[in-house]
Amino acid sequence: MNIFLKRYQELGQEVKPIQLQTAIRTNLIKISNNELKSRLEERGVKVKKIPFTKNGFYTKSRFSIGSTLEYLQGFYYIQEAASQLPVEILEPKGITVDCCAAPGGKTTQLAMSSDVTLAFESNFKRLQSLKNNLERLGVSNTIVYNQDARKINGNFKKILIDAPCSGNLILDTEWLMKQTLINVQQRSDLQKDILGNMINQLDDKGELVYSTCSLEPEENEMVINWALKIFKVKLMDIDCIGSPGLTNFQGKDFDKSMTKCRRLWPNRTNTQGFFIAKLKK
Repeated sequence: MNIFLKRYQELGQEVKPIQLQTAIRTNLIKISNNELKSRLEERGVKVKKIPFTKNGFYTKSRFSIGSTLEYLQGFYYIQEAASQLPVEILEPKGITVDCCAAPGGKTTQLAMSSDVTLAFESNFKRLQSLKNNLERLGVSNTIVYNQDARKINGNFKKILIDAPCSGNLILDTEWLMKQTLINVQQRSDLQKDILGNMINQLDDKGELVYSTCSLEPEENEMVINWALKIFKVKLMDIDCIGSPGLTNFQGKDFDKSMTKCRRLWPNRTNTQGFFIAKLKK
């Protein structure tokens, strides 16, 4: 048996490929939820509210949902349902920071509620997709920086780290054949570097949301457990779908407050795999 599937079984989960529903998020900068729903339904699109998001819809149509006039006008962003949750949990306001911004799904979501969004992206080649999405959605309150999150300096009250991760088998049908535990550990090391630096840039009583689309404990609970030991931060309660974070894995015990994190197992939530934690100084 594949090593990853074996560890999921050890955690009591049956993770198997599922057919993700096409999900979009309303861009409130340009249109309301009700108006967008009406316009898409007039085009023959079946639209159903995603019950666990504020501005998300599942859609079904005979044509690509990325080919409509409404999409080109920036009325919505095609964004998987689980991916819409981290920003909602952060509850952005004032000046917010997006540490790993491209291609811009969460950046444009932050911009709907923030006074100013600071979007950092280390990969220069990915900046253009970020800028294109900001322009298409009519975002005017966001400043883009070509900078590595490990080198950001500042003092911020709201920070989002949707960290680079190894992904999961729901997003890539060949994931199980390509991934190794070495790759996972390398990602974990990078995630700790990013999280550690950004905690140092977090204002007193500031809040930080850490998320990945990985199911691996090394990239999730182990990263957060490390942060709880090293820094003066605590986990906050999260009100969203999902299972509690792990408190132990393969003989290693984690901080008991890890249950405040959320794991979205695909077989339970019908979304991609996801992990979300909210930290406060």
